[in-house]
Amino acid sequence: MERKEFLKKGILGTGILTASAAGLSALANNIEEIKTLKPVQNIDLLGFNHLPNTNSKIMTNTVFHKADSRGDASHGWLHSKHTFSFANYYNPERMNFGVLRVLNDDTVAAGMGFGTHPHDNMEIISIPLSGDLEHKDSMNNVTVIKSGDIQVMSAGTGIKHSEYNKNKDSEVKFLQIWVFPNKNNVTPRYDQITLNIDDRKNKLQQILSPNSNDAGVWIHQNAWFHLANFDKGISTNYKFKSQDNGLYIFNLKGNLKVNNQSISTRDGIGIWNTNQVEITAESDAEFLLMEVPMQV
Repeated sequence: MERKEFLKKGILGTGILTASAAGLSALANNIEEIKTLKPVQNIDLLGFNHLPNTNSKIMTNTVFHKADSRGDASHGWLHSKHTFSFANYYNPERMNFGVLRVLNDDTVAAGMGFGTHPHDNMEIISIPLSGDLEHKDSMNNVTVIKSGDIQVMSAGTGIKHSEYNKNKDSEVKFLQIWVFPNKNNVTPRYDQITLNIDDRKNKLQQILSPNSNDAGVWIHQNAWFHLANFDKGISTNYKFKSQDNGLYIFNLKGNLKVNNQSISTRDGIGIWNTNQVEITAESDAEFLLMEVPMQV
């Protein structure tokens, strides 16, 4: 199938169901998470970028997303913040950043979670921030991911999985990230690794790349992710791995300056058509860098 035809058929069709940790008996919910988004009318805009933010203090090749501008879905058991259009949140100017399609900042209540649901032809990355998230899938994987772990699924020809909060007395927080692959209908694949959090102290820790022999997990896409914990005053000059890529920075905690733009907790900024980006911690800060192709 042509890439643009693939996008036209429905950018998100996912069935997300709620279940208890005890029985995982999936029940259809009433939060409309299973609705497919309407396709963008001008399909040529897909796979490049959002419209540049006219309030940016940097250059015209940026988008700046304040934390409180994200989609907000609160369903009792699940509180999710959507950087890009997802489920009930639809904004045609915030469909994707290149091949970066979904960036969800999720909090799941104790003992609750997502019942078994399908995915295909998407690279899905989960980054736990706190708590324990249990995963089960149709490839017979049963695992628990926690802070310091990175999980990846290449959905390929099709995979079904569930994920829920393993603990009955505390919530779990994690980032769910979807990336369009550079090839469709691959054999589904699951991987999970535990990283040394100390390796991101005042430096960039690579957590994802296109190479199976490189640091972190790997995906079917020319993308590189890094995590960092910087003390106040620490700077880095990020150099792009590919001239065709852009960089999306999601600030998890604290205050950053990206070139000349100040970034607060949970703000996001995307930059493209440049070779490098200067990042300075204006306070103690934790952040995620996602370098991705700008063309789907």
